[in-house]
Amino acid sequence: MQNRPYKAIVAITNAVTNLVNPGTTTGGVNSGTPQNLRIIITHIRVLNKTAAIHNFSFYIGATGGSAAGTEFMGTAKSVPANDAVDWYGRIPLDVADFLTGVADANTSLVAEFDGEIGVV
Repeated sequence: MQNRPYKAIVAITNAVTNLVNPGTTTGGVNSGTPQNLRIIITHIRVLNKTAAIHNFSFYIGATGGSAAGTEFMGTAKSVPANDAVDWYGRIPLDVADFLTGVADANTSLVAEFDGEIGVV
């Protein structure tokens, strides 16, 4: 099966929240062992929709996680007022991986995730 485009847009809250986590594919008849989805994130944009500077922190690890050593894309990374910051790369996430995030203000920042989704 070929990967398909993946896109998600999520408001970042002021409590650590699961932002991206691949699911599983289940069901069917005579379809073999259920497969897991994999998301490969290739671009992240964090948009500040307010007239004040705000910051965010992202982590990759356990559900609801923000443990030391799991930081990703910045810790308390500032986003200028009415502006955005971008990240480009390739980060694969499996069903056990959670990309979590937290901001200094509730829903002032919005994360846009682009990439590919497929079955592994």
